[in-house]
Amino acid sequence: MSIENVREVFKKFNMENKILEFDVSSATVDLAAKALNVEPARIAKTLSFKQEENCVLIVCAGDVRVNNKKYKAYFQTKAKMLSPDEVIEFTGHAIGGVCPFGISNNIKVYLDESLKRFTTVFPACGSSNSAIELTPEELSKYSSSLGWIDVCS
Repeated sequence: MSIENVREVFKKFNMENKILEFDVSSATVDLAAKALNVEPARIAKTLSFKQEENCVLIVCAGDVRVNNKKYKAYFQTKAKMLSPDEVIEFTGHAIGGVCPFGISNNIKVYLDESLKRFTTVFPACGSSNSAIELTPEELSKYSSSLGWIDVCS
């Protein structure tokens, strides 16, 4: 189960006990916000895109969308989201639990600037009923992201 992979990642930082698991689904931004009793914008959603034969993850605020012009300007290619099967194949996480933790090292992770306006955000932890509260700085550290980018509106 992919939440176990995420738990192993956070064990290295003595943070595994900070993972929250819910009795209800947190598979969408709205469901996660309801489960956590926070505004939807504070949910750090992870979007997965195909670039040639690789996968790129972009973690962004729950109230934004990838802007195709900005994406193309940054990555020099059109934004093409992965299919549900490709998401599992590349990340090991199913849609609703996709996160930048416990994934293959060859997947590039970027964080969108939209997250920086919050003191803390809530990314998923590998299942459709989990999350963890992290500062943007912690998210950057634990996700091994390649940096902050501006590809959302």
